[in-house]
Amino acid sequence: MNKSTTSWHSANKIVNDPVYGFISIEQQPILDILNHPWMQRLRRIKQLGMANLVYPGAQHTRLHHSLGAMHLVTEALATLRNKGTDISPSEQLAVSAAMLMHDIGHGPFSHVLEHTIVSDITHEDISRLLMCRINAQMDGILTETIQLFDGNCRPFLHQLISSQLDMDRLDYLKRDSFYTGVSEGNIGAERIIKMLDVGDNQLVVESKGIYSLEQFLMARRLMYWQVYLHKTVVACEKMLVSILRRAKYLSRNGHTLFAAPHLSFFLEQEITKKDFESDETISNFTLLDDNDLISAIKVWTTSHDKILSTLSSWFINRRLFRTQLSFEPFSQQLIEDIRSSIAKSLDISIDDTSYFIVSGQVSSRTYTPGKDEINVKYSNGAIRDISKVSEVNLEFLGSRDTGHYLCYPRF
Repeated sequence: MNKSTTSWHSANKIVNDPVYGFISIEQQPILDILNHPWMQRLRRIKQLGMANLVYPGAQHTRLHHSLGAMHLVTEALATLRNKGTDISPSEQLAVSAAMLMHDIGHGPFSHVLEHTIVSDITHEDISRLLMCRINAQMDGILTETIQLFDGNCRPFLHQLISSQLDMDRLDYLKRDSFYTGVSEGNIGAERIIKMLDVGDNQLVVESKGIYSLEQFLMARRLMYWQVYLHKTVVACEKMLVSILRRAKYLSRNGHTLFAAPHLSFFLEQEITKKDFESDETISNFTLLDDNDLISAIKVWTTSHDKILSTLSSWFINRRLFRTQLSFEPFSQQLIEDIRSSIAKSLDISIDDTSYFIVSGQVSSRTYTPGKDEINVKYSNGAIRDISKVSEVNLEFLGSRDTGHYLCYPRF
């Protein structure tokens, strides 16, 4: 045990959450992490990116979700302890801190940044880098947290923060359902937590909770296609990617664009995983939030560059790309016909139409047997994968749902 983990004292803070009611913060290091500027940045990053353009109520933030996930993991630890699992104070702190900070590396508009402004690095990679930096600032008190985040701990503890039944998923399904109004995603998170136990050092669910597990898996599938992969949400994301692609191209070819200095830092140069070893990159990244992009895009609506101004104006005024979905890939001839129409309508070159037409595929898999599987524990001690005992067709849920999309202007 790191000696720093024994020096913390208790806190007594209560946060009023619209989903769970009162969330208690009882450990001072957790309160210190919550008050850290890098955590407070998550107040300015929406949990669902641009889904609010489809579901106006989806205004909740990454901080909301982080607090909710931490609350659920605290409840889960209490359940396991009541059922006889020994969990030390340092493990309690490590799990709670890991859950609170699991999304600290997210950039503006969630996953969009990972495919545009930065490359070769995921938000999970950045989260771990920021945890290490905060750990150094807090005299090593998060060393066990980082080990747990990496999976170097008892398996069930890591499964609470990263698995197919982790507290991250339980919170975002329930919270996103609440704020979007999509009732199909409203899962019985509290009942699932009360059914948790440990068997063979793995996280398991008592057999009487099997129906809640089935509802959780069905809700996950429905939320992906109704919210996360909704065709208009996909169109919003692709339009934002096109805007940032054009802004990067202009910034790197001698054009001066309005942007906050920390946003310009990423527009003007290619930033990769290796660059995140520098203080300068970390400093600029931890200043980025949704407001920086929206402010820049509002100004870019009057840019002298026709492509950037058109895309930015459409985005700000919600003149979004039309999206077609298909089970089969779209024909190249159809794509070329649309390209020609765009070039003629906007009076731009065929090459530049790449900013206005995007094709690809989206997919989701509700459950993956054999990988951090969800295990059900019976009264006789037997433990079985949910896919082997559920009456729901989990073979169907375990298959990958794939759809092909084609996004282009509405004229």
